[in-house]
Amino acid sequence: MKTRSLGTAGLTVSELGFGCMGLSYGYGPALAHNDAIALIRGAHELGITFFDTAEAYGAENEELLGEALAPVRDQVVYATKFGWKNGNARTGELDSRPERIRFVAEQSLKRLRTDRIDLFYQHRVDPAVPIEDVAGTVRDLIAEGKVKHFGLSEAGPKTIRRAHAVQPVAALQSEYSLFTRDVEVEILPVLEELKIGFVPFSPLGKGYLTGKITADTVFDAGDIRNTLPRFQGAARLSNEHLAAEIAALAERKGVTSAQIALAWLLAQKPWIVPIPGTTKRSRLEENVGSTNVVLMEEDLAAINALLARTPIQGTRYAEQGMKLIDR
Repeated sequence: MKTRSLGTAGLTVSELGFGCMGLSYGYGPALAHNDAIALIRGAHELGITFFDTAEAYGAENEELLGEALAPVRDQVVYATKFGWKNGNARTGELDSRPERIRFVAEQSLKRLRTDRIDLFYQHRVDPAVPIEDVAGTVRDLIAEGKVKHFGLSEAGPKTIRRAHAVQPVAALQSEYSLFTRDVEVEILPVLEELKIGFVPFSPLGKGYLTGKITADTVFDAGDIRNTLPRFQGAARLSNEHLAAEIAALAERKGVTSAQIALAWLLAQKPWIVPIPGTTKRSRLEENVGSTNVVLMEEDLAAINALLARTPIQGTRYAEQGMKLIDR
């Protein structure tokens, strides 16, 4: 697999990463331990070197990654995150105090079985803690050799600039896909100016862009999509239309909807690295196959025209979640 650079300090990763959240958090029951280990190792065997986890996904998420990739630690990049009070994202309470950041770093190092965190993100911007204090704490961890690079998640332009002035930001993480394009207006131009990489999470629209979600799809009790406006009632029915149009384009090109969605992201900027997640080997192979899909100018024009005439219905999160996005 080809590689891409995030930031300007030498952080090189595979052009497609692997989002580990769904292995144990957010989308229903956790994958069985041995199956999760096999899937992570399978991702590396297929050329993926960039793995994304977080304290908020549960201790077992980082532990899975540490166990699975210990034999190839020097060949991979670990990204993890801090920022939630007591590590619990479900409460919506934030905590990026310097002492908390340091505590999370030490816990993550142990769980990941490593001596350094390659990319350490603030998971959500904490309005109670100046971003300069956050960036300064990570800068100190970098000086101590415990962290290699600093990242932000869901940060707005002003926050990005303030943080970057204290400690260069290697990457920003936010939702970006054919279903979520708000970052194109203000965020991507700032990243390009400051030479910061971009890591889209939910690049498959939390499953929508696989073409497998219909009006009849029922999610498990613990699945976060049960609370997301885009997946409810009339919004889901409306959004199905875009998924169907993308599926038609994919069929014409002899690929899958997911591959179209990922190839589209990869075509936007050379410093964009999507991190799709999955619990299935077949989907993993399908996602990796997207790196070989070439979208011609006419394909991109057709997709842009489709997006222009098919607005997405429903917000990304419910009201509480939307308030945590720093825009």
